[in-house]
Amino acid sequence: MSNSTPHWGQGPEGQRKADLGNGYYLNPIMPGDHPDPSILKDGEDYYMTFSTFDAYPGLVIWHSKDLVNWQPLGAALKKPIGSVWAPELIKHAERYYLYIPTRLKNQGLQGRGSIYVIWADDICGPWSEPIDLGNPRIDPGHAVGEDGKRYLFLSGGDRVQLADDGLSIVGEMEHVYDGWQYPEEWDVENFAQEGPKITRHGDYFYMILAEGGTAGPATGHMVVVARSKSIHGPWENAPNNPIVRTQSPKEAWWSRGHATLVEGPTGAWYMVYHGYENGYYNLGRQCLLEPIEWTEDGWFRVTGVDVAQPICMPVAGRALPHGQALSDDFSRDKFGVQWGFYDPLPSHGIRHRYDNGALVIEGRGTTPADCSPLTCVNGDRAYRFEVELEVGEGATGGVLLFYSRRLYVGLGFNQGQLLMHRYGTEREMKIPEHVDGKRLFMRVTNRDHIVTFHTSADGVTWHKFQTQMEVSGYHHNVAFDFLSLRPGLYAAGEGEVRFRNFRYEALAAE
Repeated sequence: MSNSTPHWGQGPEGQRKADLGNGYYLNPIMPGDHPDPSILKDGEDYYMTFSTFDAYPGLVIWHSKDLVNWQPLGAALKKPIGSVWAPELIKHAERYYLYIPTRLKNQGLQGRGSIYVIWADDICGPWSEPIDLGNPRIDPGHAVGEDGKRYLFLSGGDRVQLADDGLSIVGEMEHVYDGWQYPEEWDVENFAQEGPKITRHGDYFYMILAEGGTAGPATGHMVVVARSKSIHGPWENAPNNPIVRTQSPKEAWWSRGHATLVEGPTGAWYMVYHGYENGYYNLGRQCLLEPIEWTEDGWFRVTGVDVAQPICMPVAGRALPHGQALSDDFSRDKFGVQWGFYDPLPSHGIRHRYDNGALVIEGRGTTPADCSPLTCVNGDRAYRFEVELEVGEGATGGVLLFYSRRLYVGLGFNQGQLLMHRYGTEREMKIPEHVDGKRLFMRVTNRDHIVTFHTSADGVTWHKFQTQMEVSGYHHNVAFDFLSLRPGLYAAGEGEVRFRNFRYEALAAE
């Protein structure tokens, strides 16, 4: 990896974006926690969504014209059904479908989880209520065979047939593919044959899938491919497997895998997949775009570009404005576009409202671990955010960098004390003299994993909190859950917390 700092384009608030404005882009195309990309080409439009795990509303649909610049349309999934893993977004017979595998690892609900489906006649919704397909597997990949029948390919090399309307499973699950065996001496997390995506091109169906585990060693995750002239097999492994793999921990992007093929605007082909950024595991798995080329023997290969260096844009011409501002004056609803509650129980119902320029959140639980904090995804190496809080009687409110209920840092306060959150634990502190007990401005700065906190009585004069924290280890290889460290707000206790004027800005990384 080069010792020089890469220079990205700048989006809202200085957030990094891939489009460099000179006919080139620099990965990632979607910075921050955007894993397991599922992409759909629909005429001249592209739509993409990602695993949203424990955040609700979830499954934000993104829109692009050029594969590099993306705008959020809104969240397709409103009802909590579990932790969402590796969805599949498709269009069939003029209707849009999302196949949604879930796990119940956090929510205290019964069972292993299941695959659900929702559908819409317009990509912007409204989307249907979730329909349980009664299959507990993960990573569905939708395909239509030469027989016109619909199928879901699943992790572990299995497959199941769908009804013609795509809203139920017919028949038994069957094993159709054993995977590609990599050399034993490679350092991987585990075999983990997963993420099958089916593309029909020319005379063949191509199954693109991941092996090697999604995290663990930097060299573990990879993209492999097999093909067949029939959806029913047999499947032949590519002679150049793996198509993509991180070769060394010195590379800029680690654990590259979980790919989908997509045809670009001018007929060239690409892969979208995810990877961890070297040195920034806690940003989660980010979305990368890499060109491929078809070979004379009917296989495909990468073109040899360095995905950590500028790459020619897929097409010159009009691009949608990329990304969105994270700052929020709470004058309009940005739930599902920006904000999501972490792991809310269905019984929680609606616990927020907008009131005269404030977001009012009812308290739940007693700490960030059990109160279902409100978080948003960001993709900058260094950043700062601040917000004004007013706590009601019986409530505690605060700011966080939140990974999961087991791992977070932050500051909270109520009408009697200041609370320091470190390593997912709480410590009571003395209330500073400038705090009046009800209203406080809070600021969080994360510059290359060093986190500092400031408080203010008026939003003008800031006081640095006495404790700084180092958070480079707040990621999956330490705490599981496949998540990222996110800016967050929380309301605990039995009262309400009012939040005003959330402001975010990206900072220059050192």
